[in-house]
Amino acid sequence: MSPRIRLLASFIALMMAMGIGRFALTPQMPHLLSEGQIDLTGAGLIAAANYLGYFVGAVDSIFARSHHHVRGRLYGGLWLCVLLTLASYWAHGFWPHLLLRFGTGVASAWALVMITSLSQPLAVSIGRPRLGALVFAGPGLGILLTGLLALGSNLLGQNSATLWLVYGIVALVMLLMVLPFLPQPTLTVPHASQAGSNESIAHLCWIYFLYGLGYIIPATFLSQMASAQFKGAWQADLFWPCFGLAAALGVVVASLRRKDPHTTRRWLMTTLWLQAVGVFACLLGNGWGLALGVLLCGAPFLACMQLVMARLRDVAPHGYQRSTGLLTASFAIGQLSGPLLASASSHLSGGLQPALIVAGCGLVLAGAVLVNRQPAARADAPARAERAPGKTALPGNTR
Repeated sequence: MSPRIRLLASFIALMMAMGIGRFALTPQMPHLLSEGQIDLTGAGLIAAANYLGYFVGAVDSIFARSHHHVRGRLYGGLWLCVLLTLASYWAHGFWPHLLLRFGTGVASAWALVMITSLSQPLAVSIGRPRLGALVFAGPGLGILLTGLLALGSNLLGQNSATLWLVYGIVALVMLLMVLPFLPQPTLTVPHASQAGSNESIAHLCWIYFLYGLGYIIPATFLSQMASAQFKGAWQADLFWPCFGLAAALGVVVASLRRKDPHTTRRWLMTTLWLQAVGVFACLLGNGWGLALGVLLCGAPFLACMQLVMARLRDVAPHGYQRSTGLLTASFAIGQLSGPLLASASSHLSGGLQPALIVAGCGLVLAGAVLVNRQPAARADAPARAERAPGKTALPGNTR
């Protein structure tokens, strides 16, 4: 089967698993609040449960060593995203939604780590790394889809239960479309000693942690902030699909960059700081501030994820699945911290402003970690290092 077909299937699978399975909570948040199922503090805790599940799934993915383990988590994660979204149709109140969001967090992490670790080497093997990069636009178009479905549902006066059902049916159709075409795990498993520079991966983990903390508050509460600003008018429903569209376009733009480690570092630093400006723009408390937040948080959102994974290929070209799982776990810890911070902010101050300030500062710090930091030595260049003892070999071009 054509590798391009498998990459397209990966794109659609991430569109479903992340855009619907993972992020459907965001456009549902105004519904759940207006229906009295939860309050703003409860909303933060439900989001935190989703990210705790994401952390659990990411850590578990690190230990998926065999062909069967990888395959089981790939297909299990995708099917759970569909089934738990459908089950949300019957959920009502704080605890059912919290447990279901925890489950979708685990499932979406399995799907993301496995699809990333299978699709990116596949794209490199056929000499088309740009196609691999574009797979990361899938979640953005998934967010756009969930936003448009929410807009249509709201215009028709439907409640949150009906929208969960719509999301579940659409997710099921998407999954059935791609199941025969997904990339297949190989039987070879890289040794742990091939995992690359521990120091470089540790720096990426810190960056990914701060990135997760920084972006997640506007990404989780954007629909609610827009709904409060526009008093529930239909215009508020445009902000989330616009966020998804901007995220998908951001991936396309980032994929056009020159493929070398120095350029990747500068682009990653820029995307982090642009998101920081977007988070601070949300503090303006008006429609223009939220619109600026959508653009500056949305456009770099998935591009930043793509650039981190490109950076990972520079410092750890082997052991890619294990390193992807490790980074995703760091990302999940940051995301988990965000909603907990939002809940504390809402409880203590009655709003999200203090949480947004901390989130923006986290993104500024994440970009600062990359300032003047030289790319680390590639793990696949031992001969070069042996020829020049004591010197650090510069990595080659990003694949």
